[in-house]
Amino acid sequence: MPQLALNYPSHLQTVKATFDQAMQAASVDGVAIYSGHARLQFLDDMHYPFRANPHLKWWLPDSGNEYCWIYYAPGTKPKLVFYQPDDYWYLPPSDPSGFWVEHFDICIVRQSEQARGELPGDLSRTAVLGEPELLPDWGFGAINPDTLINPLHWRRGRKTAYELECMTVATQRGVAAHRAAEAAFRDGASEYEIQQAYLLGAGQTDDEMPYGNIVGLNEHGAVLHYQHLDKTPPAQLHSFLIDAGASCAGYACDITRSYSANPGDKFDQMIQALDQHQQEMCAGVQVGTPYPDLHLDAHRRVAGILSDFDLVSVSPEEAVASGVTSTFYPHGLGHLLGLQVHDVGGHQAGPEGGIAPPPKEHPFLRMTQTLDAGHVVTIEPGIYFIPSLLDKLRSGANAAAVNWDEVNEMLPCGGIRIEDNVVATPEGPRNLTRAAFAAP
Repeated sequence: MPQLALNYPSHLQTVKATFDQAMQAASVDGVAIYSGHARLQFLDDMHYPFRANPHLKWWLPDSGNEYCWIYYAPGTKPKLVFYQPDDYWYLPPSDPSGFWVEHFDICIVRQSEQARGELPGDLSRTAVLGEPELLPDWGFGAINPDTLINPLHWRRGRKTAYELECMTVATQRGVAAHRAAEAAFRDGASEYEIQQAYLLGAGQTDDEMPYGNIVGLNEHGAVLHYQHLDKTPPAQLHSFLIDAGASCAGYACDITRSYSANPGDKFDQMIQALDQHQQEMCAGVQVGTPYPDLHLDAHRRVAGILSDFDLVSVSPEEAVASGVTSTFYPHGLGHLLGLQVHDVGGHQAGPEGGIAPPPKEHPFLRMTQTLDAGHVVTIEPGIYFIPSLLDKLRSGANAAAVNWDEVNEMLPCGGIRIEDNVVATPEGPRNLTRAAFAAP
């Protein structure tokens, strides 16, 4: 991936400059970043899957290696303390290699506690970033101080060219996997078989996925974070919803698609209607636009679809004002995306911190910032037929607003969600997902 190598030096300079400013604000002389280590399962000698500290992954491509440290002081070359045990139970990590190694002073330790000798003797003016319960007691001056964390999180939301290239590659992998998953669905595969086809299409393992894939057939598409994989296909196939990503150098893509088992039926027509509106929503990812405005626009559009398909008997305006749309579309429009699927800072009011809460009527909205150049956000409207929420609506004051026979007809299909990853740029939105699907 030569473009990553070309863009990386500028990215690293941005990271260093961001840390320089944040460290000055936090009144610290150095920062130590701990990758973390895997936790043991209860009453077992097996570990949970390990995910490296995202602050460390911001500096260098994610190696998935435990017990590593980065130490940085302004004006110095960052130091990587790389853990490479002399082990025969597990395969030790290979020597650091690639386009990034020349930018670090690298020392290799065989035992995790040896890392202490590679850090400054006095750490009282050093802040450490990492999970507090995993950190050794080495006399750090501060642990995850807000004055340091807040400006880092704020800057992480605005992606560099290197980061966008990582996400572009991740998206290409994800799109290849989505195509494989759709083909498996069309062939009548079970959820488990579709998941295996997806992983093969992405060329990645379960542990390399940026999040647990959502692979739901029929009514399982109405479970927003459906977490199981049935090994037997349903007797009658109605629909398929898949929310699944891929990764590159620690960066994620996050893509959702919905399908009808019967092309051209009413459910398929609803998918096409939401898809058209979703693309128009993506076109609204403009620098200077408050993200909550896009979310409220999504509710108006969903209300229009509900009205067009005779699922509600009130006007779209009334469906939104009364909260009826929240039964069919109960989640937020999307979130920041990057080193983490739900990337940090979505509710942050500014680089110094503070909270910009979501609208009271829409508490699950994960992004309330005004869009800035470099923001990568998901745009993922949905229409669902969730029995528990529908039961509440049916027994409430707005029951007459719904055409229940039409809704009951849709229940076996579960729901629809369509999700793209979009970059806000000064020239307008750049849809990473649609570009990858449009490629040969």
